[in-house]
Amino acid sequence: MTMVKAHVSTPVWVAGRYRLVDIVHRETNRVCWYAEDSQAERPCLVTGVGLPEDPGGEEAPQVVNRVLRTSERLSLMMPDRVAEVVDVVVESDTLWVVTRWIDGQPLGELLTQRGALNHVRAARIGLELLDVLEAAHGQGVTHGELSPAQVFVRDQGPVVVSGFGLAGATLAPRLAAPAYASPEQARDEGIGPATDLWALGALLYTMVEGRPPFRDRGRPQATLKAVDRLPLRTPVRAGSLGPTLQGLLRKDPVERLPRSVVREALLDVLDEGTSGAETPDPGLPGRPLGPARWSRRTMVAGTALAVVTVAVAVLAVTGGLPGGSDSTAADSSPRPAPTRTPTSPPAAPPSAPATPTPTATATPSPEGKSPFSRYESPEGFSVTLPEGWKPLSTDRVQDLAYRIVLGAKGDDRTLTVTYSERVGPDPVEVWRDVEPGLKQDGGYRRIGDIRATTYRGREAAEMEWLMNADGTQVRTLGRGFLLGGSRGYSLRWTAPADAWEDPDNREALATALRTFREPSE
Repeated sequence: MTMVKAHVSTPVWVAGRYRLVDIVHRETNRVCWYAEDSQAERPCLVTGVGLPEDPGGEEAPQVVNRVLRTSERLSLMMPDRVAEVVDVVVESDTLWVVTRWIDGQPLGELLTQRGALNHVRAARIGLELLDVLEAAHGQGVTHGELSPAQVFVRDQGPVVVSGFGLAGATLAPRLAAPAYASPEQARDEGIGPATDLWALGALLYTMVEGRPPFRDRGRPQATLKAVDRLPLRTPVRAGSLGPTLQGLLRKDPVERLPRSVVREALLDVLDEGTSGAETPDPGLPGRPLGPARWSRRTMVAGTALAVVTVAVAVLAVTGGLPGGSDSTAADSSPRPAPTRTPTSPPAAPPSAPATPTPTATATPSPEGKSPFSRYESPEGFSVTLPEGWKPLSTDRVQDLAYRIVLGAKGDDRTLTVTYSERVGPDPVEVWRDVEPGLKQDGGYRRIGDIRATTYRGREAAEMEWLMNADGTQVRTLGRGFLLGGSRGYSLRWTAPADAWEDPDNREALATALRTFREPSE
């Protein structure tokens, strides 16, 4: 959106050269002005940021040099993507950064005028931001000050990012917009690329929810404390972008999604937006919104993965986990989940041996009831299941994680097996992290407490809950357990709630839990 500003006389000048005309956008401790360069006789943008107290006045030259040097380096590498800084001035305890005019609108102003964006448009802006961050990180530069005022959205061309060089220029953990600070900044610890990924997640969250994940509390220290200590408010309008937001907004920077996974996730959202010929998104001219990828039944089978920290979001962003509905979507008609039959395992790389076909060996029930079969998966685990069960869907993220939903046509029950190499050290805490995602779906209600337990001598945790699926209430028992070395499994049994206590269901559940074996056994 092109900014059009009227020239309004004002007595405010910066460095005796830049005449401030009109405020473009304002946020905590940062004000961006439309200005005129009286010497060059051209418009420019002048951003004022309040500096922390510097009794000796020793920081000012270092701040100026750092901002100029960093911005010049990146704007030369990514012209038209990184704002070109032409001057930096320190006056009256304020850092004034002068950039060439950007024919666009700050993201914060866009959101103020139009409200929250559709998750598809947010994903497109997120991808453009990710391009800039990836280039900067490749040069060893962390932005560290990303906020809605630093991202300019244009009608033609990708977004432009300003504000490079500010982070680390002073001893302050963050100069402006504390609501977008990362937890490590709030704790005044070292920053790195993961800090920018947090900010990207916070920006995406703001775009779809219409508010930041942690509100500004008026005092920077109070806001930073909230960012560090308060739990994330579960996004409700993020649609299929939801799991990505939760993966980016992990308190521990080690657990945040890597750039490559985020990129694939955002591309998946764009693919969703271009599939089909449904009603166009009003915020994205010419870009239709695709139908939801998963039926409600499959949503329940694949929403939250126990004993998986990063893998929860990793599997989600590669299409393995659906998000909640988006209130701006024109069409939410269901689409069946992708299936993969046991006789068609994932293709192995050309240089790798072929993946063995999963096998099932029939065995009678000990009580003489429904027959069971031993399922041997290509991934190496095995489990005894009701006769005829096979994989309904399989999702994987390279060698980091996979999720397999097992069941049979005409049977409302499923067993979901998830493996991850990025598990947390406390399975109870992992369930607590998973639970907010479950609450996005209809009728969620936890049954009892999250229970610490052991499973065949391993540290484990269990949780049970009720949800609605295609008009039917279903019940799920999830058991997650640790293998050591940051590896773990979760087993999740789902069945109609009104049939939960049926002898056949109880026998099948007990059999699956009793007979599951991981590859090492």
